[in-house]
Amino acid sequence: MFLGASSLSLDAKGRLSVPTRHHDALMTYAEGQLTITKHPDGCLMLIPRPEWEKFSAKISALPMSSLWVKRIFLSNAMTVELDSTGRVLISPELREASGITKETTLRGMGTYFELWDKATYEAYELREIKLMQGKMPDVLQDISF
Repeated sequence: MFLGASSLSLDAKGRLSVPTRHHDALMTYAEGQLTITKHPDGCLMLIPRPEWEKFSAKISALPMSSLWVKRIFLSNAMTVELDSTGRVLISPELREASGITKETTLRGMGTYFELWDKATYEAYELREIKLMQGKMPDVLQDISF
């Protein structure tokens, strides 16, 4: 499971240093391979290769009525490898599509990561928290701790 958040900066070439706590797991589980694609919320998804295989199979099986979903996830996907120092290159196209310039936040989402422009994420989170203050989403009402 990939959990937690990290504030990270892209270098001048658009490379992201994967936090040490995730590096070993990615090397073991995915042989250092990640697939990066767009997310409908405006961030990027960084998915370990074995998880990408499962995810892309589900997306590929969707009916033609879901063609835009296929376009978002599949036609924007790029496979990258961690380099010897634990960095991955975020392509200029994907950086532009997500508004990522330099300051980012990497969010562990269980089986994958979300990569956000830091300011965009902070505004998005603030908006979502305000929405949740009025009423708990239905999906959360049956969860107990």
